[in-house]
Amino acid sequence: MAAGRRKGRAGQFAWALFDWANSPFTTLIITFVFPAYFATAIVGNQVEGQAIWGYAIAASGLVVALLSPPLGAIADVGGRRKPWIMGFTMLCIGGSTLLWFAAPVAGSAPFALVCVVIANLGFEFGAMFNNAILPDIVVKERLGRLSGWAWGLGYAGGLTALAVALVAFVQPERGPFGLDREQAEHVRIIGPLVAVWFGLFVWPLFVFTPDRPGRGRTIATAIPEGLRSLRETLKGLRARREVLLFLLAHMLYADGLVTLFAFGGVYVSGTFGMSLSEVIVFGVVLNVAAGLGAFLFGWVDDWIGSRRTAALSLAGLILASVAAVSVQTDMWLWVSGCFIGLFVGPVQAASRSLMARLSPPNQQAEYFGLYALSGKATAFAGPIFVAVVTDATGSQRLGLATIIGFLIAGLIFLQASGARDSRSRTSAGGDSA
Repeated sequence: MAAGRRKGRAGQFAWALFDWANSPFTTLIITFVFPAYFATAIVGNQVEGQAIWGYAIAASGLVVALLSPPLGAIADVGGRRKPWIMGFTMLCIGGSTLLWFAAPVAGSAPFALVCVVIANLGFEFGAMFNNAILPDIVVKERLGRLSGWAWGLGYAGGLTALAVALVAFVQPERGPFGLDREQAEHVRIIGPLVAVWFGLFVWPLFVFTPDRPGRGRTIATAIPEGLRSLRETLKGLRARREVLLFLLAHMLYADGLVTLFAFGGVYVSGTFGMSLSEVIVFGVVLNVAAGLGAFLFGWVDDWIGSRRTAALSLAGLILASVAAVSVQTDMWLWVSGCFIGLFVGPVQAASRSLMARLSPPNQQAEYFGLYALSGKATAFAGPIFVAVVTDATGSQRLGLATIIGFLIAGLIFLQASGARDSRSRTSAGGDSA
């Protein structure tokens, strides 16, 4: 095998491994373990804890929405993406590590929320710049496959981290390191676990995945030049109807996904009375389904197109979400949860590959900045709807049901966009996945 081909394959795998490295953050800290711990042990009230958690996630989403497009445009001017990924990865690792000090007392709630917001900003911005590398390392006709495989690998990472947390820390009466269960140290260790995991598996990206060369711009020149480019791009979106409508669609259904991830653990623990261990097992099952869905739909993406794949997956996700907020028994919750997992991975993977197909070659970070903006511009809306409805009705079930409207609206705009799926073989800086 030629050296260039080996380098291409190694670079693609290292890029995909980034999803494995960062997925435990969303799985353990944003979705399943830490939100439930925050609501029950720190706040001491499921409904109030869900509402407070929603406001914090909304705040971090607003910051991401405001800063993603200019940061992406500035990075395109400078050329390189890896330094940005490194900086934001360290931010996520630092915030996650500090969650060890979030003791199970009401007074630690502000500290815990600040750490989560900081770590979430690092996670979101790092993922944005990693996404922008995708079109440079694989030919266009296989974008969907590599994106889907990476999402599948990410869900496998989340699954493995959940299993480690469950078996090594949460379930044992006498866990490792002499952790004090009365002080919830067997749960608080989740933050350092995520930090170590991220640092351990992210390094191949920096070693093997190629980056664009620097363009010799100083930050003083890159900022105004990047902002000028962003203004021109925003003006030009009027002429690119398919991109504009896709970004609007992504804005809406991403709201639903963010809200689903943020409140999934709190919902099943509060409405169905699941213990923390049961919540983790539920998360394991969902991650298995999501990983399989993302991996298998990667071929579907390259076969029928990214837009059609995303639309098909959204339709399935809507039906599964309706079931999840309607069922009354644990058995049917598990069934609907599995279908949520099966469709949620392909929605995300196909959306990323569609953005990669639609972005101009020299503006990929900028367009993925707009993609991040569309995913976060109204990301506060979903959690706030859940928080307000939960507060007003006292029902977690009714609060979580608000996500379905976002998913339906997103599907309507996605179909209206008619975004084309150009899958012709063209050089993209790497060999096929």
